[in-house]
Amino acid sequence: MAHGGGGRLSEQMIEKIFVSAFDNPFLAQRHDGALLEMAGQRLAFTTDSYVVHPLEFAGSDIGAMAVNGTVNDLAMCGARPLYLTAGFIIEEGLNMETLWRIVQSMKEAAAAAGVMIVSGDTKVVDRGKGDGIYINTAGIGLIEHNQIIAPNSVLPGDAILISGDIGRHGMAIMSVREGLEFESMIESDCAPLNAPVLELLKQEIRIHCLRDLTRGGLSSALNEISRSASVKIEIDETLIPVDEQVRGACEILGFDPLYVANEGRFVAFVAPEDADRALSILRGFDVCNQAVRIGTVGSGATRSGTGLVTIKSSLGASRILDMLSGEQLPRIC
Repeated sequence: MAHGGGGRLSEQMIEKIFVSAFDNPFLAQRHDGALLEMAGQRLAFTTDSYVVHPLEFAGSDIGAMAVNGTVNDLAMCGARPLYLTAGFIIEEGLNMETLWRIVQSMKEAAAAAGVMIVSGDTKVVDRGKGDGIYINTAGIGLIEHNQIIAPNSVLPGDAILISGDIGRHGMAIMSVREGLEFESMIESDCAPLNAPVLELLKQEIRIHCLRDLTRGGLSSALNEISRSASVKIEIDETLIPVDEQVRGACEILGFDPLYVANEGRFVAFVAPEDADRALSILRGFDVCNQAVRIGTVGSGATRSGTGLVTIKSSLGASRILDMLSGEQLPRIC
């Protein structure tokens, strides 16, 4: 089951209800998608649903998110995304011009990511029951290498890289909801990530794990990985890029950028000897031009099924970076 990130309550619900009911070796991978073998081919398969409000916002919309989100989940499995399906739950009365823009946005996003939408479904629900439109996408991709990219591949000493600044998607949504105005508009970072990931693989970077920083942000992603791998993760807050307007919006609204959703950012756990070369490759892509190393996987294992993430502040003090006890931002993706 793909992890969408979020708070501790969301994690507990997934574990206690869904994973316990559907438990199998593929769900046990705790990845952004299922890694499958069929007819001698290694495949990645994933699905995600999108309920963002508002439907359109600075830098993106629900249609582009639905494509890019599933493309990115496949990329995080180390797969080349190939085909998507799309399911639409449309509320009666949705403006057809809005629907047209959303569908055209999906078309453009699919073309940019190099995937095809090959099947779909539409359902209409009563007025007031659907909040405009909800979209589900599923995707399949081909794994063309022999690396095992998964949380349980993480090793002590691994370098932790982040592909760019954090928090822009969440604050783009919240600035619209709250009517905030800044010197320049905060735009979502929504973008496909398959091209930089595939280039890392082409250049034979030893990648141990990848995770996109969606709901729950950087903190939730690191905590999920640390717990799955039973490792200690140590990061430096001063190295994490945050746009000043995003930081300001977070301060005004009382949010921590470390927990805010992104739709075009990921972390990579790579062999330490490959870290500098990986950063050079990532910075060659516009979507990753702020890529930096933010931390390291510590030595010494934790108890099975547990993990630990610590963060060092600008003053040099370290604290535990935990998951939120609840959801921070609803309807963000």
